[in-house]
Amino acid sequence: MKNGLGEGETGRKGDWERRKKLKIKTHEDLDVYQLAFDAAMEIYELSKRFPVEEKYSLTDQIRRSSRSVCANLAEAWRKRRYKAAFLAKLNDCEAEAAETQVWIKFAVKCGYLKGISGRKLYETYNQILGSLVKMINTPDNWTL
Repeated sequence: MKNGLGEGETGRKGDWERRKKLKIKTHEDLDVYQLAFDAAMEIYELSKRFPVEEKYSLTDQIRRSSRSVCANLAEAWRKRRYKAAFLAKLNDCEAEAAETQVWIKFAVKCGYLKGISGRKLYETYNQILGSLVKMINTPDNWTL
């Protein structure tokens, strides 16, 4: 990936140089944030077709958890000065992404999402989770 979440240097200085070169200045510059935001918007559009009786259970929950991935990532980015706080927010991101996957599975099983759409979204959240786990496993590359 272009922003330091992919393969390559793992040392703090090397990663910092790469981030500086790639101009990652805010959470919105992270590929994982962009992927999560786009997925949340796709979920929003698809969930407009969910039945009215699911409004307070499935529809609100899948929208909330998908948006929460982005919100927690933004908070994590701003808490980079403190490793423990940074990791706690990334863990929240990871939990919300996994929760979103559960809601996706329910939407598919209930017939509200087509299997192809559900599999695509589920795989997108697998990518998001992979990126988050990489960040969690190398916090020194991200903290200030």
